[in-house]
Amino acid sequence: MRLKVKENTQQHRFELPIGDDLFAAAYYLIEDGRVVLIHTEVPAEFSGRGIGSQLAAETFELLRKTGRKAILKCPFIVRFFAKHPEYADVVDG
Repeated sequence: MRLKVKENTQQHRFELPIGDDLFAAAYYLIEDGRVVLIHTEVPAEFSGRGIGSQLAAETFELLRKTGRKAILKCPFIVRFFAKHPEYADVVDG
């Protein structure tokens, strides 16, 4: 799988491009070396198209690829993970 999600470390977010100058984002904090996923945003006009789920899946894949662990504080990411336990190796706590 070729990931479209890129990490923007300056803005503390994972970004999924979805149009001209538009992107969905999963915001995070770093706490004790772990990535704390705190908030996910998808532009309203793209709601209901699976973009949030793609963002979540690719964020987990990127974390896995880079050997990092995530703490889930974002309600959307928590619901996504509940349906996708295959990412359990990435989740810490």
